[in-house]
Amino acid sequence: MKIVSLLPSATEIAFALGLGDSMQGRSFECDHPTGAAAVPIVSGTALTSNGSTDTAAIDTEVSDRMAAGESIYTLDDELIRTIQPDVILAQDLCRVCAVPSGDVTDALDSIGCVADVVSLDPTSLDEVIGCIGQVGAATGTGERAELLMADLRSRVDAVRERISDRPHRTVLVLEWGEPPFSAGHWVPDMVIAAGGESLLAAPGDRSVRLEWEAIGDAAPEVVVYSPCGFDLEGSIERSGPVLDRPELAGAAEIWVVDANAHFSRPGPRVVDGVELLGEILHPSGPNGTPDVDPAMARRLR
Repeated sequence: MKIVSLLPSATEIAFALGLGDSMQGRSFECDHPTGAAAVPIVSGTALTSNGSTDTAAIDTEVSDRMAAGESIYTLDDELIRTIQPDVILAQDLCRVCAVPSGDVTDALDSIGCVADVVSLDPTSLDEVIGCIGQVGAATGTGERAELLMADLRSRVDAVRERISDRPHRTVLVLEWGEPPFSAGHWVPDMVIAAGGESLLAAPGDRSVRLEWEAIGDAAPEVVVYSPCGFDLEGSIERSGPVLDRPELAGAAEIWVVDANAHFSRPGPRVVDGVELLGEILHPSGPNGTPDVDPAMARRLR
């Protein structure tokens, strides 16, 4: 079986199911696990501001391209034609996150390639875990998928059990800083599972642009900055505008996390994110200190 993955979370799922040897193509953002680096890139970026530390500039370019009906991703039609994949893992959830599956189907028609396009579009934490079952069903690894899903759900339940008698803390997860965006879809579920009250984003809601005045009025106790598309160091580099906002002056804690690894990509590692949030909100360390791996998150306030 030949598999092409156009989104990082799907690549993680495929490798977790033991399908690394079947991976024949990936997006330029598929960087986990390390074995993914050896897979040829079939989808790149059209953004000139990609990697910029100026989040406002990135937002402007993305918004302008979306308004003009232009894609922010490219497809290597010739390489896909050469691969002739059996399965392509894609999504329709967000045009900013990866090539939409509808565009993929159109591209396959134009390049003369027949493949099963599997669209992974979760909006809740349990649906994120359920995507593993989708990939398992499409690739003949259903039994392995069931075992992995059961393990992940058990870990989420363990977090819920540990914090079940703790008072909920108010939490704002920011998916972007300039302008501010809520972190929607499965992230509110993650907050709730970890013993928090999700502010300005309800379970299943899309990520939306927020007004700083509304953020100030919400008065979050804990702020988690999780800029979509960035690892921990990249998130820290872009945290200045968030830390400087007077509307967040009353927050008791501001944390920066590895968004790519544990929040913005709907793959197996979001359960690591639930466990991380549970520790941030309800510490288990001595004297009530969070036992947090500094490679996963940093407390800035």
